[in-house]
Amino acid sequence: MLKTTAMLVDELSSYGNPKNKIGRMVEAGELVPLRRGLYETDASAPGKCLAAAIYGPSYLSFEHALSSHGLIPETSRAFTSATCGKRRQKRYENPFGRFEYRDVPVRAFPFEVECRAEGGYRYWIATPEKALCDQLYKLPPAPGMRGLEELLFDDLRIDPAAFAALDARVIEGLAERYRCRNVSMLARIAQRRPS
Repeated sequence: MLKTTAMLVDELSSYGNPKNKIGRMVEAGELVPLRRGLYETDASAPGKCLAAAIYGPSYLSFEHALSSHGLIPETSRAFTSATCGKRRQKRYENPFGRFEYRDVPVRAFPFEVECRAEGGYRYWIATPEKALCDQLYKLPPAPGMRGLEELLFDDLRIDPAAFAALDARVIEGLAERYRCRNVSMLARIAQRRPS
């Protein structure tokens, strides 16, 4: 269970120095620090379920979501998440892993995100279409359609069968929200590829 320092100080108010007690609980493994002022009581909690609490509002996307949806063969080494309106990247490391955050456009942020549950926790993750749009948004513009196809299938190693299963209409709707050359070209590629 997630707990803030304020919650713990309140719970431990019967102790002479609640902050010292928190320190002893961390040393004993009863609390796992996630970032300054935030702790997890369950050391076996899934890291993906903690990403939004560490820095938000956010949802899992980019490499982590692409891997989770089977679009790329690699497993992401970090819990990569999308934020909006922050104007800077953030990174946190703790015993649960590395957590990375990057902005996407505010007008695209709330769309095509799913809520999932695991082990008593809830987390938000981009749909496959949204994760791919987010990934392309953060990359420099590709030099034309052929360049974007090379980026997708050679550099990112997007699985062609998984790509064919994407909903071209969803990508087209998202492209209007990103106003990004890579995502606009992605919509055109998705429309012409066989499904």
